[in-house]
Amino acid sequence: MTKRQLAGITAGMIAMAVSSAALAGDATTVTVFKTPWCGCCKVWTDAVEAAGYKVVIEDMEDLSGIKKQAGVPEEMQACHTAVIDGERKYVLEGHVPLEAVDKLMNERPDIQGIAVPGMPQGSLGMGYDPGASYTVYALDGNNTGSPQPFLTTGQ
Repeated sequence: MTKRQLAGITAGMIAMAVSSAALAGDATTVTVFKTPWCGCCKVWTDAVEAAGYKVVIEDMEDLSGIKKQAGVPEEMQACHTAVIDGERKYVLEGHVPLEAVDKLMNERPDIQGIAVPGMPQGSLGMGYDPGASYTVYALDGNNTGSPQPFLTTGQ
C-alpha cells in the first residue's frame, strides 16, 4: 500500500468519524418550546442540559399551536413542550424526569413521546424530590383510548 493510498484511507476514516460524531450530537438535542416568563421550565431545561443533552430554547408567548402540531392531547398538556432528536423525534411534554428521557432514548419504543400532565409537585422543575410519586404517560400519536403509563416515579 502506498503512502497516498494510506492517506486516502485515513482521510476517509476521519471523515466517517466526524460524520458519526455530528450524528451523535444531533441525537442529543432537545428543543424546548416554553413561555419566556416560566421559571420552572428554566429549571427543567437547565437539568436536561446538565445531564449532557444539547438544549435549544424557543421562547413563545402562546404554545397552543406547538402542542397541537406535536399532537399532545389536552389532558396531557403541561407548561412546556420539547422535542428530542435522534433516529426519530420524540415529544417530551411537561416536567418529564431524566430517567424517563433515558428510558425513552434507550428503548426507542414506537410511540410519539412521553408526558407528565400538569405540574406535579416534586417533579423536575417543581421543587424536585426524587421520592415524589407521579406518572409519566406514553403518547401514542393517535389520541385514541386512555393514555398508558410509561414510567411511575417514587416507587
